[in-house]
This record gives sequence, structure tokens and C-alpha cells, in this order.
Amino acid sequence: MVPGGAAGQIGERALAAERRTSGSARSRAARKAAAEATRAAEAQAEFAPAGRPSDVFGADLPLRTPGAPPGGPRRRDMFTLLVLHLISNSESGASYGNQLIERIEGITDGAVSMNPNTMYPLLRELEAGGLIAGRWEHPEKRSRRLYTVTARGHEEYGNLREGIEPFLDSIIKTISLIKQEIYKSG
Repeated sequence: MVPGGAAGQIGERALAAERRTSGSARSRAARKAAAEATRAAEAQAEFAPAGRPSDVFGADLPLRTPGAPPGGPRRRDMFTLLVLHLISNSESGASYGNQLIERIEGITDGAVSMNPNTMYPLLRELEAGGLIAGRWEHPEKRSRRLYTVTARGHEEYGNLREGIEPFLDSIIKTISLIKQEIYKSG
């Protein structure tokens, strides 16, 4: 008897047919995933806020408010909103990077610690987008770069403030529900 004779050939054919079928299934799944990704991107295309696509609140995940139409602000806009808010409401009307980092840590009681490697690229991007204007505190030394919010930045701040509030409300509700579930009495 030769190993892998007729029985081996039948097994090989069945394996090849299975590979073709599972390959087709994978192709269908890939096409379906691509179509879903395209639909999600189109739903978000309507809202195009300025700012850097990074934050601790969920990166590119779309805001999911029950009953709201798809699209709208994205969770990634949280740091842009926070930076515009802090600069707008600073005593002098201007802030610098490390000051913003410290204020974010203070506001969140240390829960959110923003890295300078995140803050400074965000500030440069907001400045390039015309949302903030920067100037050197001592131009001859290039010491600290002070930022102020531009008219366009105030407009974006208002849009983000309005658009992100439902997301913040959903975080508060979700955390409260989780706490209630875990620590309910009885």
C-alpha cells in the first residue's frame, strides 16, 4: 500500500475545496467590512472639526447619542476643546504648552496626564489651522510660546462645546450606571 494513495487524494481534494470556500468566505467578509467602514466614514464626513486626532476619550470612534443622527463630533475632539477652553479662559488670555498640561492634570485631579509629545504637536496643528495664534514670550530667546485663540478658534470652540456636551453627558450616565450596578445595595 502506498501512503497517501486514493484516500490521500480524496483528502487533498476536500482540503483544496475547503480552502477555496473559506477563501471566498474571507473575501466576502472583507468586502462587507470595507463597505461598513465606507458607510461609517461617510457618516462622519459631514462634521470636520479642526484639531489633532488623539485623546483618551476614544480616538476615532464616532459619538453615539441615542436618537441622534449619525455623524457629528468625534470623541477625538476632546483635547482640542479643552485646549481652546483653557486658553480662552486664562487670566491673561494666553497660555503656553506646559501651563496647559499642568492645568489639564489639575482639572482632572491627575486622571488625565497629557504628554508634551501630544500637547506640542496639537498646539502646532491648531496654530497651522488658524484656531490659535502663537508668539514667543521673549522673541530674542525663544523661551515660551504663548498662544491666544483666534476668531476662527472661538467659532470652533463654540461648535465643539455644543457638539461634545452630549458625549460628556453619556460618559457621566454610563459611569453612574456601572457604579450603581457594582455597588447596589442588597
